[in-house]
Amino acid sequence: MVEIKLSQGAKLGHGGVLTAAKVSPEIAVTRGVPMGVDCVSPPTHRAFSTPVGLLEFVQKLRELSGGKPVGFKLCIGHPSEFLTLCKAMLKTDITPDFIVVDGTEGGTGAAPLEFVDHLGMPLRDGLTLVHNALIGVNLRDKIRIGAAGKITSAFDITRLMALGADWCNAARGFMFALGCIQAQSCHTDRCPAGVATQDPYRQHALVVGEKADRVFRFHQSTLRALAEVIAASGLKHPRELRLHHFSRRVGPNHVESFEKIYRPLEQGALLAGSAGPQFTNAWARASADSFLPLAVPVVRSVKAAQMA
Repeated sequence: MVEIKLSQGAKLGHGGVLTAAKVSPEIAVTRGVPMGVDCVSPPTHRAFSTPVGLLEFVQKLRELSGGKPVGFKLCIGHPSEFLTLCKAMLKTDITPDFIVVDGTEGGTGAAPLEFVDHLGMPLRDGLTLVHNALIGVNLRDKIRIGAAGKITSAFDITRLMALGADWCNAARGFMFALGCIQAQSCHTDRCPAGVATQDPYRQHALVVGEKADRVFRFHQSTLRALAEVIAASGLKHPRELRLHHFSRRVGPNHVESFEKIYRPLEQGALLAGSAGPQFTNAWARASADSFLPLAVPVVRSVKAAQMA
């Protein structure tokens, strides 16, 4: 597959920085950058600047790759920003094959703490918004949704699949299996576990033969645990998971079903204007021709909208 990364949870709206100390000869040749200089990635793409432009780029990549599935990954910020993409899909009749939703829980030792701690939507909220938005514009059956962001256990996987994910991407657990101790020194080239360094001496800490087996066994054990959880729930496949299979404590003495917390939209609700104030306001602000929100009056309630 071909994935266009718009943003990731830990660094929403922030370009990556590969410090000069980590630019080895191999990296310099591969990425076409000079050694001894920080390699700074911009937070935007040169190939497009609008929602319509993104989808045209998706179609171009699909054609150039001989029909390979093409999609994009993003961490949700303002709801209207994703709804601009939904409107662009309707306008161009171009849909990505998949969308990967990253949560703000996503981690990296190289991200600014302000971004890690405060920017973007948590995965469950972002995933719910994307899943419901695609239902609301009658496109959910055409697009697969992946989920990423602090997914480490079989239970994490089941919960996210109930919320609408078709598959889950996991990194954190595999990094732990590889030997990561979360020293948060990824950007310094001094990773003590040998995972995130180009220093040949420090790389000796990463014993490939041993760590490869640990990673394999973690993956195998996680899938086995997933099968056990599904079976214990009386189901035959993760695709049978629904919102009513999960509950969440919302107070000291109160538990709510996911059905009530993450209310699903009706098919075509956004197009029909029946999605409720949360979606209606964001939908009105969204334009297929710009990621920036339009300046429109905020609908406080259905009654207020009728009066207006």
